[in-house]
Amino acid sequence: MVISGIRLPLMTSLIVWAVIWEIVGHTDAGFILPPLSSIVWRVVEIVPTASFLDALVITGRAFLFGNIIAIGIGVPLGILLGRSVIADRLLLPWVNLFLSAPLSALVPVIMVLFGLGETTIVLTVVLFSMWIIVLNTRAGIRAISPSLIEMARSFGASRWQAFSRIYVWAALPEILAGTRLGMIRAVKGVVIGQLLVSVVGFGTLFEIYQSHFLMEHFWALLLVLFSFAFTLNELLAGLERRFAYYAASR
Repeated sequence: MVISGIRLPLMTSLIVWAVIWEIVGHTDAGFILPPLSSIVWRVVEIVPTASFLDALVITGRAFLFGNIIAIGIGVPLGILLGRSVIADRLLLPWVNLFLSAPLSALVPVIMVLFGLGETTIVLTVVLFSMWIIVLNTRAGIRAISPSLIEMARSFGASRWQAFSRIYVWAALPEILAGTRLGMIRAVKGVVIGQLLVSVVGFGTLFEIYQSHFLMEHFWALLLVLFSFAFTLNELLAGLERRFAYYAASR
């Protein structure tokens, strides 16, 4: 059963954990973890403020540009790895390394190379999100039926035509899955970048709330980010299901 695109068991689970959170918030642990009702009230309070809207613009811009770059590089690179044995052997170990490495430790390196501005934050988003897109695209390309490739060759398709009309469409379910996972990782990347590189955007608000020990405000901002990541995941998962027939048809 689906309610507004969200499965009923998932909604039930969220409600159960919300009740547990509210109960815990009224115990001695409420000093660190305030009641959920108080946090929701703080969300309503801080979202319309100028400081939040300014932080949203800065964070959203870095998130958007970073994901555009990650998708623009990750999809063609994944197709290259899926089609070329040589490229796959040369680059796949590095892709796996960056995917499994503690990427936060690499942010200072980007900081030294590109300074403390927005460029470094955007590249941090790319660093967090690109590699899963590459791997998923590669998996989709390697699952394409060889008959499709042979058909393209027999009709004299150019490399661009094969890329745009066969590879991308046939591997679309995996590309969408990689994009969904990459964007979820990008949420973490943009916040880490703003905290480590230069305290701007949501990083500024986190720093203020933490230093003044405003735990309700701190958790309210986290709740906004978690809600955004959850909503983004559900929307992209729904898009994946709409295009799932490509996997069967190929």
